Amino acid sequence: MKKKVIYFEYIKEKDYRYTWQYQKKIFNKIIEKKITNDINFIKTTNNVGFLLFVEYNKHIYTIGKNGKEKKNLLVTSNFLKEKNATLYKVDRGGDITYHGPGQLVIYPIIDLNYFFMDIHKYVRYLEEVIIESLNIGYNIKGIRENGKTGIWINKKGEPRKICSIGIKVSRWVTMHGLAFNINTDLQYFEYIIPCGIHNRKMTSLKNELQLKNTNESLLFYEASQIIKKSFKNIFQIELME
Repeated sequence: MKKKVIYFEYIKEKDYRYTWQYQKKIFNKIIEKKITNDINFIKTTNNVGFLLFVEYNKHIYTIGKNGKEKKNLLVTSNFLKEKNATLYKVDRGGDITYHGPGQLVIYPIIDLNYFFMDIHKYVRYLEEVIIESLNIGYNIKGIRENGKTGIWINKKGEPRKICSIGIKVSRWVTMHGLAFNINTDLQYFEYIIPCGIHNRKMTSLKNELQLKNTNESLLFYEASQIIKKSFKNIFQIELME
């Protein structure tokens, strides 16, 4: 049996509003096709979605539709301007998080009808992509925390979050996704309560590997390639660029 195919694209346009609109364009197109075919929707193709990677070159905060801005954004709008940071209220689940340089943001826009119609299972698969990547690529043990989404690293009893997850699903089509800290400036997380979870610190791959003098571009590229391979393995798909 042929593996399902997902189109892969590394987005060169770094503007958050552009990538958000681009996601919605693909998302709506997939849903429109399903609505048009209605009950008679037949799986006639192996192409089942898109996988988008992006690294933003600006400082961005996004807050989900049920997020608590007043509680979890710890600074004023004027402070954000001073830091050249922009806040976006978006249509995903989850609370507030940060995107910026050194962070790989991953947007799977896929039709779960081709996989499994289980949102919780889908989130567990996304987490498993990161767990496998950390283990195979860097011999780092990524873990889940009960009742929370995302991936954590727990050395010496100090849980630190390395990957955040926030998604939207409609008619079993997904959008939004994961934010994996590779060589991210962690200071920007100090201005929020990330994901609305108190007393938890954020971390990065560079931080966990205790790298000081390293080629950050090479580290980012290598980590991205490892995650691509893990995504293919966990979801049992082929990527078409």
